[in-house]
Formats: sequence, structure tokens, C-alpha cells
Amino acid sequence: MLDFLQRVWGRESDQASSRVAKERLRLVLVHDRAGMAPQILEALKEDLIKVISEYMEIDRGGLEVSLNNEGQSVALVANIPILRVKRVVG
Repeated sequence: MLDFLQRVWGRESDQASSRVAKERLRLVLVHDRAGMAPQILEALKEDLIKVISEYMEIDRGGLEVSLNNEGQSVALVANIPILRVKRVVG
């Protein structure tokens, strides 16, 4: 019941908007640190989703892909919640 009321009053959509804005800001910061255009990181994220989705059902809402500076190098970090592994027919 509480979930329904939160959706009706827009609390859930406010949180979703906040998450989207936070993700966009993070992408801009990553671009500045790594010298990579945000569009490239977003394309990489979509490609990862596409490939991994062939083998696993994932929670796209909980998906996080980022670039982290580690000393002189940049690391790609992906947190991809897996809901279930699909049967692969070979």
C-alpha cells in the first residue's frame, strides 16, 4: 500500500529523476577524468548490456558502469545485478 501511495504522490519518480541526474553528472565527471566522451561510455554500457543479456537476465535498474582513475591508469568497473542465468543452447 505504501508503494502505491508513493507512486501516486510522485515520491518514486522523484527518486528515479534523482538517480538519472546523478548518473549523468557522474558520466560528465568520468569524461573529464578519463578523457573519454560521455557518448562513448554510454555506447560501451549499451554494448555490455546487449552481450551479457544474451547469457543472463540482468536488473537494468541496478546496473552501474563507471571508469575509475587508479594511479596512472583508468579502470572500467561494472556492477551488473544478475537475476538469473539463461540456458545456452549450443
